[in-house]
Amino acid sequence: MNLANVDLNLLVVFEALYQTRNVTAAGRRLNRAQPSVSNALARLRILLNDPLFVRSGGGMAPTPRAHQLMPQIQRVLEQIHLALAPPARFDPATAGQRRFTLAAGDYADILLLPAIISRLRQAAPGIDIRVSRLDRRNIYRQLDSGEVDVALGGHLSGAESHYVRTLFEEHLVCIASRSHPQLADGRWDLARYLSLPHGLYAPADDGSARGLVDRRLAEIGGQRRVAVTFSHIVALPAVVADSDLIATLAASVARRFSDPQRVRILPLPEELAIAPFPIELIAGRQAQRDPALIWLCDLISRLSLDPLPR
Repeated sequence: MNLANVDLNLLVVFEALYQTRNVTAAGRRLNRAQPSVSNALARLRILLNDPLFVRSGGGMAPTPRAHQLMPQIQRVLEQIHLALAPPARFDPATAGQRRFTLAAGDYADILLLPAIISRLRQAAPGIDIRVSRLDRRNIYRQLDSGEVDVALGGHLSGAESHYVRTLFEEHLVCIASRSHPQLADGRWDLARYLSLPHGLYAPADDGSARGLVDRRLAEIGGQRRVAVTFSHIVALPAVVADSDLIATLAASVARRFSDPQRVRILPLPEELAIAPFPIELIAGRQAQRDPALIWLCDLISRLSLDPLPR
């Protein structure tokens, strides 16, 4: 179908007919005469090769094809309306009846959300917030559908159409018990790193830390043994303190949750050479036209969220 030959006014008529089930009522809603609506319906039938609406009792019943088309046409009209409407003013101090959904993994839950929620409660007390689990496999679909407003975390590479802001950079370190018997001699290199059993944060949605470390190890011909996996990142420092496990995790988590009397923080062996990675905010396409969501993204971007100021 050549879109250049499609009159968008026909979609407006389709929506009115679907909602009113009556040609006359649709005409009144659109301030158009009945013959004009009937003519538009005839053109729609030719364009879409379907009757679309058939007489039933005192009205017009949608065909299965019309039922199928209605959600899609409604979304198209809503998008056109949003694109052409003048920018609305958003006042966070008086805003109400608005709810944002933030998707976050363990890292963002414990390191980013306290500051974000605190600032939101101050700036926009009438806004409600839902924090959902970051589902890496489906997050971009959720952002595009509006199911999630903002995703927070590392290793999030949105499409060009997504709204992306880098909040700060994070890097990896290794932690081990200060009483670890195999580290008593002070030697710390790749061979020692690979010889020890590892604890790993591995959420059900496949966290990215393992991918970074193990991809790099594969490049240099190394392999580690992951002896224990955890679904929550804050478990690692506590377990490492009393075991022979070592763990590789974000530096800010290691420093925030490790007892310095019981846990030592070590740099990654030089051979791993894993570069710092960005912690990002990603929103869907609607962030480019929704004043409230634009405000939320700007607020988060302006916060000093970096747990390890450089």
